[in-house]
Amino acid sequence: MSYRFEDVASVKEDLSKVDYLSDEGIAGVVYLADRLQKPILVEGPAGTGKTQLAKSVSEILGARLIRLQCYEGLDEAKALYEWNYKKQLLRIQTERNEDNAEWAEISDDIFSDEFLLTRPLLEAISADEPVVLLIDEVDRVEVETEALLLEILSDYQVSIPELGTIEAKQIPLVFLTSNNTRELSEALKRRCLYLHIDYPDMEREKEIVLTKVPDITENLADQVARVVRSIRQIELKKHPSVSETIDWAKTLVLLGVEKIDEQTATDTINILLKYQSDITKTVKELSTADGVTV
Repeated sequence: MSYRFEDVASVKEDLSKVDYLSDEGIAGVVYLADRLQKPILVEGPAGTGKTQLAKSVSEILGARLIRLQCYEGLDEAKALYEWNYKKQLLRIQTERNEDNAEWAEISDDIFSDEFLLTRPLLEAISADEPVVLLIDEVDRVEVETEALLLEILSDYQVSIPELGTIEAKQIPLVFLTSNNTRELSEALKRRCLYLHIDYPDMEREKEIVLTKVPDITENLADQVARVVRSIRQIELKKHPSVSETIDWAKTLVLLGVEKIDEQTATDTINILLKYQSDITKTVKELSTADGVTV
């Protein structure tokens, strides 16, 4: 059996080449998922790089990324497969008119690959080439919908009553992401390796800013990381994500800012925070002597 990664160090190094700065924990779980052929359940706050991890892994592997975006009301027809009913009806009408065929003959014909519409889960299983399957925001679907995933994550196969069992031609590397909006089932968790990605520490966030904002100075990147860390210590409705930190850093560079003072932070705080109550609270902290250090 061939493996995708040689060791944990190579995972970390390869991810850094595509500008994803991982730590040993992240690289270690990706390495084990490859060796154990198990999915990875990635939990943590929104905007901490969970989805980007799957995208970056697909990039370094040269594998096709297949994404299932989860939402409330997602069903089998959108996640797994459905039959092309219009095409089936057209075939039925054509064959009955031309050949006077029996129903048994027609049903064998219309329930074939030609009429099957593959959705992300089946597409990942049936793909010939290497695949990274991203099941994004799995916590947004109902508990009952999780059952759709269990057979695939256990045996990497899909059962279609009319066609039988379709087994994977290759084992995809699977990432499931969750923002912790609800507790996932124990059955789903048992099938996965667990990875929690939190907000990075100040030094790592500084490195991320320097990597993603090429024109920024090291001094300004340091200030950005310090201010964002201070803001995350305030009790807010939603703390700044890493992507919002990057957007703020790009904004400051575009404005020609070299030093972040109270006025600059106040004028651009809407790049970091997206709720007015959070903005009001943070601006108040910025204006106090013992507030956010800038």
